[in-house]
Amino acid sequence: MKLVCSQAELNTALQLVSRAVASRPTHPVLANVLLTADAGTDRLSLTGFDLSLGIQTALTASVESSGAITLPARLLGEIVARLSSDSPITLATDEAGEQVELKSSSGSYQMRGMSADDFPELPLVESGKAVKVNARALLTALRGTLFASSSDEAKQLLTGVHLHFDGKAMEAAATDGHRLAVLSLADALAVETTVSSEMDDEGENFSVTLPSRSLREVERLIAGWRGDDQVSLFCDKGQVVFLAADQVVTSRTLDGTYPNYRQLIPDGFARSFDVDRRAFIAALERIAVLADQHNNVVKVSGDNTSELLQISADAQDVGSGSESLSAEFTGDAVQIAFNVRYVLDGLKVMDSDRIVLRCNAPTTPAIISPKDDDIGFTYLVMPVQIRS
Repeated sequence: MKLVCSQAELNTALQLVSRAVASRPTHPVLANVLLTADAGTDRLSLTGFDLSLGIQTALTASVESSGAITLPARLLGEIVARLSSDSPITLATDEAGEQVELKSSSGSYQMRGMSADDFPELPLVESGKAVKVNARALLTALRGTLFASSSDEAKQLLTGVHLHFDGKAMEAAATDGHRLAVLSLADALAVETTVSSEMDDEGENFSVTLPSRSLREVERLIAGWRGDDQVSLFCDKGQVVFLAADQVVTSRTLDGTYPNYRQLIPDGFARSFDVDRRAFIAALERIAVLADQHNNVVKVSGDNTSELLQISADAQDVGSGSESLSAEFTGDAVQIAFNVRYVLDGLKVMDSDRIVLRCNAPTTPAIISPKDDDIGFTYLVMPVQIRS
């Protein structure tokens, strides 16, 4: 194998695929990235795969002879990152195909690799369900839900995001048991959901729950795109493949039945606050300085006698504070307490200038949503019970 490629492009590709390289590999080859050069297409493909998450990308290269080898991801990445971006990189293997030499204008480096035959193949989904998703819609859905997924591995199913496809619509949902983010998009799919021949021609809706770690990589990929490419999603036998342009992300699915989150959302509300989103965030962040000293709890209250939203925190043995915000309030007087971090997380993914906080009682779920919601975003937060 022998080729010449851009330092900048190779560095970017290595940083990308290295995110799927195991930090504690169960086999030595899983600490490596797979490099595959094709003289027919003049492309260099790079793959990282930890048996759960796989990332593959490709870049243009001048390939003199085809071949494949795996190299230590961390070592290769650090060397390439430090080479001059003004000089192309020549990469060549020896006759035995076990050692690689990297040449740049500044010098040359030799690295010992492992056979490409030892590297596990990325799972391919050739049947099952397939959809083409609008990239921007998928990015919006992931940004609006990923933050609410659980980090507790004991709650395996809740460490992911639940995606539901129906016709041209897509709904994403994530919960950690304390809050729930749901985002519905009516026109997310480029065409009606298509399925394999074993399904009926009209297609049908389907759902899949994917690990947040995998979806964060999908989000990162899409965020870096300049165009409006579509993302092809293939799902079959516990495996999902995201495919777009020269990039592939594979992920296992999370097994089990995702909670029926829709039944958690109240049908109606007796009280509501209509408030400026940025002002609300700023006030909460100031109060959070005190709330973080104790238990992260802030109290939110309002009544019909004044057009003010009161926010307060009491950190025992440290101090207390309060803020007042202009707000439109409906319903009877109420005081409800929240984990300030949960509220801030939800507010920061919204784009609306104004938000509406709705609740029924201090002990029942509250809903925060954009006032002018054109994408169907609902954020549910469970209140914190406080003693008088």
